Amino acid sequence: MADEEDRPPEATVDFVPAICFVPRGVAKEKPDKIVLTKEELARVIKETKEQLGTDDADADDDNESDENDTMEIDDNEEEAQVREFSFDNYEQEEDSRAVDITNVVDVDNQIADEDDDSEAEDEIIKPTDNLLLVGHVQDDAAYMEVWVFNEEEESLYTHHDFLLPSLPLCIEWLNHDPGSDKSGNMCAIGCMDPIITVWDLDIQDSLEPTFKLGSKKSRKKQKEGYGHKDAVLDLSWNRHYEHILASGSVDHSLILWDLDEGRPHTTVTAFKEKVQSLEFSPDEAQHILTGCADGRVRLFDCRDPQSVNSSFVKWKIVNEVEKVLWNPNSNNYFVVGDNAGYLHYADKRHPKNFLWSQKAHEEEISGVCFNTNVENLLASTSTEGCLKIWKFDSSEISPVYSHEFEMGRLQCLKQSPEDPFTLAFGGEKPPRCRVYNIKNFVAVRRAFDIPDAENI
Repeated sequence: MADEEDRPPEATVDFVPAICFVPRGVAKEKPDKIVLTKEELARVIKETKEQLGTDDADADDDNESDENDTMEIDDNEEEAQVREFSFDNYEQEEDSRAVDITNVVDVDNQIADEDDDSEAEDEIIKPTDNLLLVGHVQDDAAYMEVWVFNEEEESLYTHHDFLLPSLPLCIEWLNHDPGSDKSGNMCAIGCMDPIITVWDLDIQDSLEPTFKLGSKKSRKKQKEGYGHKDAVLDLSWNRHYEHILASGSVDHSLILWDLDEGRPHTTVTAFKEKVQSLEFSPDEAQHILTGCADGRVRLFDCRDPQSVNSSFVKWKIVNEVEKVLWNPNSNNYFVVGDNAGYLHYADKRHPKNFLWSQKAHEEEISGVCFNTNVENLLASTSTEGCLKIWKFDSSEISPVYSHEFEMGRLQCLKQSPEDPFTLAFGGEKPPRCRVYNIKNFVAVRRAFDIPDAENI
């Protein structure tokens, strides 16, 4: 009985809304550990307190302004957003500031870090390891956990984690380290907060991001804001122009960020609703595909910032666009997933038309992946909790296999960059994050002529 009383209460909100693979061989064998002096830690705490105070003051000013705002709010839409992120309990907490370091750190009571020899092997990141970045929400705390996955050894464990300012919605890996002439190992994170944080994955135990993209307007400090004004829903890094990162937001905008300058390079405002998904073209660096809650898919040519808001082609569906993804095997084609569970396939050379549309799931599409080894294999997940494997071509799509992982609502799906059969899922029920090789499914091996000896 005493043991039960000593246990911490179970989290009422506990789920994984975002995940991202890191390629093998890019992470340091032993990430650097930050050891703050007492003065440095005091500075961080002081700055955090000041920022929280400024945010509260600005929020009060905004609330006063809102009282005179005559804009009508759609209650049904607001409730839908709360349900989508399982966030109804999160906002009921008395204080839901996820990264208030003053609540978790005592500057006068720090314990020196001492390596445990028994854990030394787990601390080492091997060239054959993938890192898996896992955005994790537990009640009023938000983290990014850095997991180590080794496919050959079939091992998966948490290496380290760090606190985030708010609920993470998207994670994008990039190897561009501004100010350095060497490739980096970085990740950008979009949250419910409009500020994008960028972290160095070769540093653990960090209390602060390496840098931030965006700044809130502060009346108290008489500071003009820049960047997004609402939650950041998706990110895409340009692999041709490595200093460019794109972000889509609830504020109806797309921003192309210059990472070297830390400022917006181009802002696209040709949207009537929130921008929920985006991806740069794999072969044409100037093109970016976007999916919007207004039911439109837009393909932008970003070469001229002055005309970008009008130089686009579009496709229209009935429902909200949840996901857009280029086909890496045939770069003229892309797939669209919507909030009613439909998948749509299109050719960028033929605007307005879809090659096929399929009712794939009963609820919204939460993830989709093409397979670079088997060109006609497509995987999709939905918030109904189901993974489905499809066989497709340019004229039709047919189901191959469906599997329920019993993880509740599947919030996200990502694919290993080295093995396209290895998928990672984020959900709401234990284990909440899982890595699985779909060659384990007999139906998949049969449908795509994969020898049984190859199954994992």
